[in-house]
Amino acid sequence: MLTTYAPAKINLVLEVLGKYDDNNHQIRSIAQTITLYDVLSFEMGKEISLECNESSLQAENLVIKAAKLFQEVTNCRKGVRIGLRKNIPWGAGLGGGSSDAASTLVALNTLWETNLARSRLAHLASQISSDAPLFVYGGTTLVEGKGEKVSPLPDLPPTHFVLYMPPLPKIPDKTSKLYGKLSAGNFTKGEFVHAALQTLEQGKTLPSSSMFNIFEAVAFDVFPELDKYKGIFEQTAGLPVHLAGSGPCLFTPVQNEEKANEVCLSLRRQGLECYIVSSLSRSESGG
Repeated sequence: MLTTYAPAKINLVLEVLGKYDDNNHQIRSIAQTITLYDVLSFEMGKEISLECNESSLQAENLVIKAAKLFQEVTNCRKGVRIGLRKNIPWGAGLGGGSSDAASTLVALNTLWETNLARSRLAHLASQISSDAPLFVYGGTTLVEGKGEKVSPLPDLPPTHFVLYMPPLPKIPDKTSKLYGKLSAGNFTKGEFVHAALQTLEQGKTLPSSSMFNIFEAVAFDVFPELDKYKGIFEQTAGLPVHLAGSGPCLFTPVQNEEKANEVCLSLRRQGLECYIVSSLSRSESGG
């Protein structure tokens, strides 16, 4: 059996530069994989099958889509039994489904001994979801285009984050709705990523003031009460709070693990769901 750990991600910076067409936007982002994982297991089988601990995610899972695409492209006649234990909150903006799909491509490349280059795996991942290619590399990455252009960056200095998952209902087609709310006035020119890259290239920790997410301009219209929960998080942490990807998960970088524990304990005392995580280097992400 082959076991892999599929990490979540946060977008430290996420800009939308414009539209390619009605369905696709040009983005520029700095993404960071973190120490919150789904766990996948792979065993040779007669056909492709999936068993997931989250029954609502059993059907039409991106893991199955990834395995079938990989089988088709490699013309491999082998099968696989896949087990998926979900730990990453789904529909939260943390990229869990995309990470599972990317991990499946990487794992099958090993299990089926197909020896595709990592760049080829990233290309396949781009056919599954816009977030999937970044997980083929992991660590700190520059993401451009529709998400298919991924450039590894110097690892972020070890950084702790507190994630907070507001108790909000799932929204169907959430990301499409957020993109649909953006107007030309929300588009930027990549200046936030440019400034953050200069900091990272100097080996410095990215300050909270340099973090930016375009979806914060529209997310509070899409997610009822998100502003209330952001206020609770900010008051509890005493720190700036940011939207994770397309949300509604929120995060804040903290100075050390002690501060992270303090913030998370305060949130949990209020009956709220939170996680303490840290940044992953590329080698730790398997990239």
